[in-house]
Amino acid sequence: MNRDNVLRVGVLIWLAVVWVALWGQVSTANVLAGLAVGAIIMVTLPLPRIPVRGRLRLLPLLKLVAVSVYYGLESSLQLAWFALRPGPPPVSGVLKVQFAFRSDLVLVLCTNLLNLIPGTMVLEIDREQCVVYVHVIDVGSEKAVAKFYRTIRVLEQLLIDAFQRRATPLPPPTGQEVNQ
Repeated sequence: MNRDNVLRVGVLIWLAVVWVALWGQVSTANVLAGLAVGAIIMVTLPLPRIPVRGRLRLLPLLKLVAVSVYYGLESSLQLAWFALRPGPPPVSGVLKVQFAFRSDLVLVLCTNLLNLIPGTMVLEIDREQCVVYVHVIDVGSEKAVAKFYRTIRVLEQLLIDAFQRRATPLPPPTGQEVNQ
């Protein structure tokens, strides 16, 4: 069985699992209906092919998940502190981030990870240059900006380790822009 067929079967099984979860009851009829609905969806609404290069590495992927959860929790606590503390709101701004990877799939995964971290939101993606502009809730100090870029570089390296064979060298830390 080739890679495309394995992927199709995986998507079909995932759609069936979602169907059964939506019905809230595991039964033979629900599983068969889920497979049928999944097959209809796959035939009538096919996803475009995304060229995937490289290999999936399980250990870096697990580390990526753990680090992402940690950053999400840390950011949630930071936002809660900003909401509860006395004083003015933090200075927010838009930061430019240049990534070393060139894969569209990895860029999408990274963008989604950034959007899941509270206090950050990707505003614009330049696919050709692999640059994203991210709104960050706290850019009031050099320390906060440096922490954001450290977080980005950790996520970037974990994504490269988990999904790509090789990567271009990481961009230098100079040229980071802050627009407030």
